Formats: sequence, structure tokens, C-alpha cells
Amino acid sequence: MDLQLADRVFIVTGGARGLGRATADVLVAEGARVVLSGRSEESLDKAVAALNGDSGRDAAVAVAIDNADREAPARLLAAADEAWGRVDGALISVGGPPKGSVAAITDDQWTTAFESVFLGAVRLAREVGAALPAGGALGLVLSSSVRAPLAEMAISNGLRPGLAMVAKTLADELGPRGVRVNGLLPGRIGTERVAELDASTGDPDGARRAAEAGIPLGRYGEPEEFGAVAAFVMSPVASFVTGVMLPVDGGLLRAL
Repeated sequence: MDLQLADRVFIVTGGARGLGRATADVLVAEGARVVLSGRSEESLDKAVAALNGDSGRDAAVAVAIDNADREAPARLLAAADEAWGRVDGALISVGGPPKGSVAAITDDQWTTAFESVFLGAVRLAREVGAALPAGGALGLVLSSSVRAPLAEMAISNGLRPGLAMVAKTLADELGPRGVRVNGLLPGRIGTERVAELDASTGDPDGARRAAEAGIPLGRYGEPEEFGAVAAFVMSPVASFVTGVMLPVDGGLLRAL
């Protein structure tokens, strides 16, 4: 299927690694161009070089900035305009907050996570969404914790459902302009972040086997499987899909 992404421009936060990078790979392979962001300039440079080298064209640029930085939306939009004179959408990957129970997480940890995981994502969605033309699309990378709590992930359980409702509300607000907003709810995808969570149990192999036992497809997802879904949801082919919170989890979630 042709996703009709040729020459479209997307901002991809957290684009140097994990689910953001996997999505950038698919977008570029489909003919789009990307503005990557992240905190590590070195990682971003490697990602840009790989995307440009693999595609044989100038398909990627990068801005080293944190989602929590108030200047992030303006700088990313400026980079897209300077490189290609347009922006058609954004994948807003909000990163993983620290692990811990409600009883263990401190006020400082909640405050820091709110700034980066919640407010940073809301700010990016608001400002980038306002700049998108008709036919534009936003995708927010959230978590299965939007619908069911994860053990020892109190911050994710607390903040991500709120972000999902913000995304749903923004879909209502931007819909009349022809701009779509959707959330993506990854389950256990084989990223560095999930490997770190498994390792934190002290028995990463056992943790993975236990997690896979609860997934109907019986395995972790591959990052490129998530990237393909994200690229489709933001593409013109999905032009009548908005306000959806779409699990990409191999059937892990039991809720409808």
C-alpha cells in the first residue's frame, strides 16, 4: 500500500532511538522527511546520517532539545521550515518515567515527570497542532497504561491516561480544520527501554517470559512493527481516523 507520504514532513520527538526512530525509519522509507529531536546530539547525528545514507537523499535533520524545554515546539517547527518549508505532522514520543510505586515516588519525581511526560507533550501537541495544515496529523506515543495500570509504574499510570484525554480533546478542537490527532498505546515492544525495565527485576529473561505469557501473540513486538502502525495512522491513507487510542500490543490489553 502506498501511504501517500512522499515529500511530507514530520517532526519525530525521541527520534534517535526506540519507537521514535522506528517510526522515522518507516516514514523515510515511504518518501517522507523528518525532523528528529532528542537530548543526545551524538545519537541524533548518527540517526540522521543513517536515515540520509539509507535513503540516498536529504531526508532527515535534527534538533537536540528536551521535550520539557519551552522552546522545543518553536525550534522544531523552525527546523522543518528552514529545511523543507513545510510541516505535515508530528509523532510526539513522551519517553518513559522512572519505575516505582505510588508509595515510593517522591514529590520531586512527580514534578519532574509532569514537566517532561505530561506538560512537554501537551505543549508540543498544542503548538505543532496549531501550525499544521488541513490533512495534517499528530500521533502521541503513550502506553498500555492508558487503559490498565502497570505494576510499579505509578507515574505512567497517573499521567498517561490524562494525556490520552488531552489527545482526544485536541482531536475535537482540530478536527474542524482537517487536522487529526491519535494516540498509540505500545505494549511490550523490544526497545532499550523495555530491556531496561526487564533488567531492573534482577531476572530479565524471567521477566520477559512472564510478560510474553500474557500476550496472546506470545512474543514482544518489534520496533518496526510499531513504526509501521504509527506511519499509517499519520498518513493520508488514515484520513478518517481521529481521536483513537490504538493499542499496538499483540493483544496484551484485555479492555475493549
